[in-house]
Amino acid sequence: MPHPFDVPASALLPRVAAELKTRQMVTPPPWAAFVKTGVSRQQAPTQTDWWYLRSASVLRKIYLKGPTGVQRLSADYGGRKDRGSAPYHARTGSRSILREIVQQLEKSGLIKARKNLGRQVSPQGLKLLDSASRSALTELAQSRPELAKYL
Repeated sequence: MPHPFDVPASALLPRVAAELKTRQMVTPPPWAAFVKTGVSRQQAPTQTDWWYLRSASVLRKIYLKGPTGVQRLSADYGGRKDRGSAPYHARTGSRSILREIVQQLEKSGLIKARKNLGRQVSPQGLKLLDSASRSALTELAQSRPELAKYL
């Protein structure tokens, strides 16, 4: 059985995002079209379905890193702040966006809270990630036969 560890994120995340969108497990709030994803960004995302892709990415990161919280996730989604002629400095991503996504994923039952440790993937979320991993790896194995051993 393939796991999200076995599949590249570029193949897995669009599948999970499409599944989240069709099942309506997460929905972008009205302000999502205008907001930047962090202080290090200069503009809002240009993709129309960026909320679903970020939600899938957050679900995958929580799976990979174990119980984790919004603070750690914001460090992962941060970037380098352009300060003109001064050196770049690391900045965190938007915790408001991540908090909203985590709350929506928790409400839909894909993740659950662990006392004093953060959030972890629930069995329902694990099932979603594993099925998306299997279908992504099956498609990749058709073009690259060396990946068939992971099926």
